[in-house]
Amino acid sequence: MTERELRPFGLWESPLSADDAGAGTGLSSPAFDSDGRTLAWLERRGDQAVVVCRRQGEAAPVELTRGHTVRARVFYGGGEFAIARGRVIFVEDGDHLSAVPLRGGGVRRLTPAFGHPAAPAPSPDGRWIAYVHGDGATDRLAVVDAGGANWPRSLVDGADFYMQPAWHPRGRQLAWVEYDLPDMPWDSSRLVVGRLRFPAGAAPVLAERRLVAGGEGQAVCQPEFSPDGRWLAWAGDEGGFSQLWLHDLEDGSTTCLTPDEDGDVALPAWVQGVRVLAFSGDGRRLWFTRSHLGRRSLFVCDLPDGRPHLFEPLADWASVTHVAAAPRGGRIAVVASSPRRPERICSVGGRGAEPRVTVQARSSAERLEAADLSTPRPVRWTAADGAVVHGLHYPPASRRFEGAGPPPLIVDVHGGPTSQADLRYDSEAQYFATRGWAVLLVNYRGSTGYGRAYMTALRGQWGVLDMEDVVAGARHLADEGLADGGRMAVSGGSAGGYTVLRALTLHPGLFAAGACRYGISDLLALADETHKFESRYTDSLLGPLPEAAGLYRERSPLFAADAIQDPVILFQGDEDRVVPRSQSDAIVDSLRRRGVPHEYHVYEGEGHGFRRPESRRHCLRATEAFLRRHVLYRGDGP
Repeated sequence: MTERELRPFGLWESPLSADDAGAGTGLSSPAFDSDGRTLAWLERRGDQAVVVCRRQGEAAPVELTRGHTVRARVFYGGGEFAIARGRVIFVEDGDHLSAVPLRGGGVRRLTPAFGHPAAPAPSPDGRWIAYVHGDGATDRLAVVDAGGANWPRSLVDGADFYMQPAWHPRGRQLAWVEYDLPDMPWDSSRLVVGRLRFPAGAAPVLAERRLVAGGEGQAVCQPEFSPDGRWLAWAGDEGGFSQLWLHDLEDGSTTCLTPDEDGDVALPAWVQGVRVLAFSGDGRRLWFTRSHLGRRSLFVCDLPDGRPHLFEPLADWASVTHVAAAPRGGRIAVVASSPRRPERICSVGGRGAEPRVTVQARSSAERLEAADLSTPRPVRWTAADGAVVHGLHYPPASRRFEGAGPPPLIVDVHGGPTSQADLRYDSEAQYFATRGWAVLLVNYRGSTGYGRAYMTALRGQWGVLDMEDVVAGARHLADEGLADGGRMAVSGGSAGGYTVLRALTLHPGLFAAGACRYGISDLLALADETHKFESRYTDSLLGPLPEAAGLYRERSPLFAADAIQDPVILFQGDEDRVVPRSQSDAIVDSLRRRGVPHEYHVYEGEGHGFRRPESRRHCLRATEAFLRRHVLYRGDGP
């Protein structure tokens, strides 16, 4: 091994360019056709998305929706398509359902352009499609005939939100998840099973309904019937962690399959179409994914009495999501990645004792060797009140360079705030780590993946605990000699950008600079302007309005903006309807008026989160240049 060159941290030449980190294809939602031989998935390419499929034995995939905009707009998207009986049913341009045959043929519109559909679910006999529908005011489950010959009908309404409709294999029952404001789906939600009636020559109607799981203080996720119709499975957190539950539809009993396990099966339903479990085609096995200390692994359980165990063929992957099982043939498919391996669509199957893992699609060219990238590790530290806080630490990594002393640090704060930084491939963290920065991804109290108590700790404490945990995490790495306490930056987007601004207002001088992407500065304006999905989110995070108006003002960075003294770079999309541009404009006005060093970049045509590769590239390069000037060269220089 050649001797590494001594060079200041943060100034290393990296094999990972901004083009590499800002580009790539987003892979999600693998799903099998009814015969088990065709696998479809969604590829996001910048601000475009296309449904791709590959039939077993075929060398090349086929793009089924080229020339059509695949996009769902309920929640933050998701639930864009379904595949069944040789057709893909997809959400086109956010406002109607369309269908396209796998074997070629034109796209056919199934519903009128009214409101926003999502999560299409074809019935077992292929005659009907149930789906989620929202128009910004009213949400419901709707149903339309599979040929689109008649107008859609409302099937279920009355709750504020619906998600994850699933048919019983005999087609006479439908399961779904519903919930009401002011809750979010991870606060309190209900799993309901409805019995359907089929009037002659007409669409099905709901005959009766019953609550199976969930309710006040309990969250449920993804109901799924077994292929033989006996079992109903879901993820629910009534035991403190999100566990796997199995309900016997014959005798009415319910069993927890993971009673002694820490870690969460469910994921927060920011989007429709969340998939964390799947029955095998013969109904004898149940696959599920679970998070633990930043790692999300695939497990399998033999039914009805087996104990779950790690699925060894995919055990080396640190992030396994979107599990799907073929109705026939025994194959499964997932999205898999690790800190040093970008996302892939992988299928697992084949005869014999050792299942074969086949790569169906890659998100990038994977030109980098693993040794060129950083290997993160879970870290923990203690907050001022004694609580344990979690995060992921990326040390600087290079085969060519090394530095002297502790490295500069970027503390990155995830959005949500009900979300999690995990061990999937993170191109932005690697971009900085391979240039000689240490990176800390903070899973502050309020994050998911560590149980319900950890998630709910942020209730009433948003802007306090998240900010305190970020500050304590930065100091912890500095105290451990893993970071230079005099050269630290804080970065985040959306709710993470809010935490960045809070840290800069309350702890001036601790961070040499901040990077804020579409961050929240005015909590009162956020509650007044945001979309229906999050219209009451702040009730639990801060308190209901108008009673808590004083607290909203107290914790809004805008009203303490004059306390920001450290350099800040801000990024904003001009079409952001979640955190409008006015939120960033107001902070910039204060910085400009007082002469605080700052940069402000507004991207035309971008919304909440940047989709276009050119926007993401520019954001990375501008952030790096800004942090180099204000962090690396702080004081006496590197």
